[in-house]
Amino acid sequence: MIQILFSIPDAGGTYWLPRQVGFSRAMGAALFAEPVPARQAADWGMIWEAVPEAGFEAHWRTRAAQLARGPTVAYAKLKAAIRASYANDLEAQLQGACGATRDFKEGVLAFLEKRPPRFEGR
Repeated sequence: MIQILFSIPDAGGTYWLPRQVGFSRAMGAALFAEPVPARQAADWGMIWEAVPEAGFEAHWRTRAAQLARGPTVAYAKLKAAIRASYANDLEAQLQGACGATRDFKEGVLAFLEKRPPRFEGR
């Protein structure tokens, strides 16, 4: 369950929550501080996905392994771009930085050679 416990959300809650769930839902969450079940949080866009407890550990381990095998430099730039997306003039700069990485070159070669990429985080 996700619950806003204070009458004034902190950690950017008054900025991010309305943008993620809409004005009405954000206002209700802040005013009433009622628990939001995980499935509802996923439906509202507050979280990426809701996973049943029984398969949770296997699920996050699979996700973590998938991310670890990926182009980690590009992931860092992607996270920065998404965080800055409301006033995004950074995306083109980050695209250029990613295009200069060894992982980018490996990704292109792997695509052309029709094989899985072997990213190194460089």
